[in-house]
Amino acid sequence: MATHRLDRAQARRIAVRAQLLDAARPTELLAVVRRLTLLQIDPTAAVAPSVDLVAWSRLGSAYQSDQLRRGLEQDRTLWEFNAMVRPMADLPLYLAEMRGGPVREKAREWLRANERFRRDVLDLLGSSGPLLSRDIPDTSAVAWPSSGWTNNRNVTQLLELLVLRGEVAIAGRRGKQRLWDLAERVYPADAAEIPAVEARRLRGERRLRSLGIQRAKAFGGPSEPGDVGRAGQEAVVEGVAGTWRVDPAALGQPFAGRTALLSPFDRLVHDRERLKDLFEFEYVLEMYKPKDKRRWGYFALPILHEDRLVGKVDAVADRRNGTFVVHAVHQDVAFTPAMTEAVHEEIRQLAAWQQLSLG
Repeated sequence: MATHRLDRAQARRIAVRAQLLDAARPTELLAVVRRLTLLQIDPTAAVAPSVDLVAWSRLGSAYQSDQLRRGLEQDRTLWEFNAMVRPMADLPLYLAEMRGGPVREKAREWLRANERFRRDVLDLLGSSGPLLSRDIPDTSAVAWPSSGWTNNRNVTQLLELLVLRGEVAIAGRRGKQRLWDLAERVYPADAAEIPAVEARRLRGERRLRSLGIQRAKAFGGPSEPGDVGRAGQEAVVEGVAGTWRVDPAALGQPFAGRTALLSPFDRLVHDRERLKDLFEFEYVLEMYKPKDKRRWGYFALPILHEDRLVGKVDAVADRRNGTFVVHAVHQDVAFTPAMTEAVHEEIRQLAAWQQLSLG
């Protein structure tokens, strides 16, 4: 099959449309999560929790965080796994790997040494779940060793490993704290396991459809790989070295853009190398930098305008005083009057969605 040849504008429009950030807004949260395949959970809420901000960027002010809670805890159309919200319909794509997990030998050895601990936790959840981790006694025989924050956090570490094994599931949250229960009470009983090799192929196809265009080997993370393998078809992008994989269904589609403020964890900007290659846009999440070393702000929001990323909004939600404070709007390119008004309108909408006044 011939290699598709795209210019950067075509590639960007494929990426923007695939991420549901074009003018044709979706109307339902479940449809958004199914298309994106995931919403990343992060505790930072300087502007809004990232999982909510990503949903708002697609759905607008019609989205409310209670819709997410309902999908996770009542309707069970969504599930939380590996710090990601995913559509429950994708559960069969993970069951085979769960059954063989965890992958790391260190974790497997620790589980073998704590078999009694594992049984204690499963029995307690069976009789009393769902429970917060603080309500589960630590009966470990061997402590979890780590040089980081997980050192000796035996109950939480065990629960997370049992989630990876498909024995325990996150049943909901009480505030920011996770509620844990037996997986059989959370996951549908009729979920049919898909063999691991086939499941990885299908996940690659789903990932490519959600991104539109991606490197076969690309940046991801421990919770969600970036690779798409042989999914889609080969493409080259003018002015960019190497080859890409493109979703053939995304080729030749009309494009109408809009303006959007994005979470730093948004999948459109998550892969910084892809961001430079396709959008020629530099971005670093600066919350981990000293204040005097930041160029754009603690949790600066990338600004999408049509098919280009044009700047960043340095803002914070001051919920104590009921205000949304904008410290700066950084322009990577000179804004036209229409762009300025569109960005300011998005800022107004973001503040109003959170029931905050502009400070």
